Amino acid sequence: MNLRKEVICVIIITQKARIKLGKGMALKGKLEDFDITKLFNLVHLARKTGALTLERDGKKVTLYFKGGKLIYAIKDSEEKGILNLLFRAGKLSREQVLEIEARSRLKSDKEKALIAISTGYLSKEDILECLQRHFLEIVYELFTWQTGSFSFEPDVLPNGDKLTVSIDLANLILEGTRRQKEWEILQEEIPDLDMALKFTENPKTAIRNISLTVDEWRVISYINPQNTIRQIARYNSMNDYQIRKIVYSLLSAGLVELVPPAGAPKAPSPEIPPAIQAPPKVSKGLVQRLIDRIKRL
Repeated sequence: MNLRKEVICVIIITQKARIKLGKGMALKGKLEDFDITKLFNLVHLARKTGALTLERDGKKVTLYFKGGKLIYAIKDSEEKGILNLLFRAGKLSREQVLEIEARSRLKSDKEKALIAISTGYLSKEDILECLQRHFLEIVYELFTWQTGSFSFEPDVLPNGDKLTVSIDLANLILEGTRRQKEWEILQEEIPDLDMALKFTENPKTAIRNISLTVDEWRVISYINPQNTIRQIARYNSMNDYQIRKIVYSLLSAGLVELVPPAGAPKAPSPEIPPAIQAPPKVSKGLVQRLIDRIKRL
């Protein structure tokens, strides 16, 4: 019943929005009244072309659509550049990036991509896949925004020198909605990113049965009671959703536990026997075994 009401609501709003957008007028509002799911449904069902700009707490994201499909995304006016994205994704080496930069005269992403393809370093599919992953990372974070403002400008497209993709919004909306629900759970489980992490003395899972992703290994390398979760996220260029998801998986595996950061003021201790108050000795076994496993990779 709730799903049916949601669909009816989107259709009604979309029909009204068609009139506004059809006249070339910008659609503006607040995410508190018209959330990201409804916005994407509007663009998808009305097959709109234009730029959707969202702002919250000093952050700004602009998405470009053509015929109801996502083609480009930019966050905080930062143009990462195709070579930077390919390097970070491990698709190009630093030497290859420098070579392409030296051969590029127009300095546009399109020209650099063509050079990467003509030299045989990458295929067109490699480049588009990397771009699509980057754009989706920007978009999925928006599903965690519950407040903010938005503005849709019809018929506005990115500059012609930009590399674009074509992403269907139907699957994007489904995945974004799933992440939105997951985000709510993660916020409940890890409400404070200013807490720190430490390795548990007795993990729930045997080390030989643990299979960690590259990002999880990156986070593990920074685990220290002196580093907050927020700091670890910044070190690894991760957003709140990404770091919460990784920390939650490490907590669920029993590898780590949440602790106040070193140097933080301690809460008054209740009147209990000193033997109970005394913290257990930290076992180095788990940390050493993880380090040994990293060396063997």
